[in-house]
Amino acid sequence: MTFSLSDGFDSLEDFLDARAPNEPEFHQAVSEVIDDIKPIMDANSDFKSANIFERLVEPERTVSFRITWLNDKNEIEVNRGYRVQFNGAIGPYKGGQRFHPSVNPSVLKFLGFEQTFKNALTGLPMGGAKGGSDFDPSGRSDQEIMRFCNAYMQQLHHYIGPDIDIPAGDINVGAREIGYLFGAYRRITNRFQGVLTGKGLSFGGSEMRTEATGFGVMYFLAEMMKTHDDTLEGKSVVISGSGNVATHAAEKAIAMGAKVLTLSDSSGFIHDPDGLDQEKIEWVRAHKAKSGTTLAAYSEKFGGDWTKGKGPWGVQADIAAPCATQNELDEDSAKTLLDNGVLAVIEGANMPSTAAAKSLFRSADILFAPGKAANAGGVAVSGLEISQNRTRRPSDAEDVDKDLQEIMSKIHAACVEDGTRDGRIDYAKGANIAGFRKVADAMLSQGVG
Repeated sequence: MTFSLSDGFDSLEDFLDARAPNEPEFHQAVSEVIDDIKPIMDANSDFKSANIFERLVEPERTVSFRITWLNDKNEIEVNRGYRVQFNGAIGPYKGGQRFHPSVNPSVLKFLGFEQTFKNALTGLPMGGAKGGSDFDPSGRSDQEIMRFCNAYMQQLHHYIGPDIDIPAGDINVGAREIGYLFGAYRRITNRFQGVLTGKGLSFGGSEMRTEATGFGVMYFLAEMMKTHDDTLEGKSVVISGSGNVATHAAEKAIAMGAKVLTLSDSSGFIHDPDGLDQEKIEWVRAHKAKSGTTLAAYSEKFGGDWTKGKGPWGVQADIAAPCATQNELDEDSAKTLLDNGVLAVIEGANMPSTAAAKSLFRSADILFAPGKAANAGGVAVSGLEISQNRTRRPSDAEDVDKDLQEIMSKIHAACVEDGTRDGRIDYAKGANIAGFRKVADAMLSQGVG
């Protein structure tokens, strides 16, 4: 490391171990960015003198709170809630919130750090944040989820607002949960404000928000292919996950002429050699919403194979799109994809490839799109929802989709501009540099604080 760290730290690892101990996900996110931005830091004396790096990797605010609520047995349960407001240099904090037992400060710091760069890439005035709770909604009744959301917002409302922090949904926080959270906020504050995104269309939500992340992934992939004189027409695609991102990515890929072979959940994956279609995708959505159980029944209804306990990366395909969760695609899976001749890997989830897998993809002669660029469509449409709420003028789906395509095209162009070296485009480098430069310039302009 050329630029200096304070307090005599000899390496980034020592620095992170001292400042953020026992936070492996956060360490991974920072480490994956630093190699790309080091030359920019070293070339700019103002960045070094203002200690931009150390300020950038320290959240501006981390809030932790207790959530107490009554379950259906009239028993009091206790959960932890968090909001990590990572960086607000370019706008109000913006980022999702997830309800999952895995939620902890390390996961939220990594997500908030990534969100800061992702939001900067959209070109919209949004800072980076992330939050949630270790609450597990699986097996809970609607009434329990509503009571939990009410209790969660009773604490969270102190720290959010349309010009402060505008949370969205994430894992296990969908339209139902956003509705309950918004209702709680309105009752607590007596204000009808655009303080959450992902709302229902009847109370200030935006068209296309549900589809945005998955569609945006494929719009970005189409730009990558076009830059290399290719299209998705006739390409085979393996996708992990079966939530909004995965199913809408599959839907858009099919519309662009590709053949989608797989979807997955936490217990295994389906492989349909004939390819998914709209009917099959709708069945997956309905099945997951109704039962919450595995996708094993897919093969009984439509044919194909169900493989338990594995991801879909052994299925030979032209394109791989990990759209489930962080670190789902490891080094061995990456080697398998490369051995099978994959042409492109595009991340629909946040940091779904391990550091080792990402290193293999970036060094191979394939197209690789990092999540902070490829899956920015969701937060982009959230930004458009904020604008609609401020003007009280909703946009129709066609206009939002057009704006989404334009934003994804601009993100792609920024990655190309900052990531092209010796005729080859390193999309991860381009995304990291473009996002960092915008945030760092804003921090520098605003002085110390």
